[in-house]
Amino acid sequence: MSLNALPEITEIKETLAGTRKTFHCHVVDRQPGALVVLFVSKAAVRVHDVDLPAGTVTFGYFWIDRGFNVYHWMSPTGTTLAFYVNLAEGTRIEDTLHWRDLTVDILIPTLGPAVVLDEDEIPLALDAATRARIERTRDDVLARAAALRLELEAHSDRLWPRVFEQGRLR
Repeated sequence: MSLNALPEITEIKETLAGTRKTFHCHVVDRQPGALVVLFVSKAAVRVHDVDLPAGTVTFGYFWIDRGFNVYHWMSPTGTTLAFYVNLAEGTRIEDTLHWRDLTVDILIPTLGPAVVLDEDEIPLALDAATRARIERTRDDVLARAAALRLELEAHSDRLWPRVFEQGRLR
């Protein structure tokens, strides 16, 4: 299956400050209440001490019943580089993918403990209920980071041959 043959969806991310970012994604798996999108980077980038080479494959996992989404970063050959968890709320999967970014992220490396990022960026005036939701979700993700890593690696391993053939897009 070529990238152009994959269905497309527009991802709309809204920040706590109300800023919106829009991304055009390719759908690689869609189930009731869950969506996996694909992105292949054209340039190398470094994100929180993780080097992502040009050609990095990202499977983006979104669920309507989880307080987070996950980017599974993989090398162009299919090796896991890391998992990047965005704490989120209000995820809707319709004709578009819409979610609210709760600022805090968690990096789950292939080895070693998960690392909480960006807590210092939470707005001081954030309401107590949202702040408590962020803390609960953060603690939940940290407690199940190893299981989440295994779950998503297994799912990505099943998706990989549907999208790639001999390290190249079908």
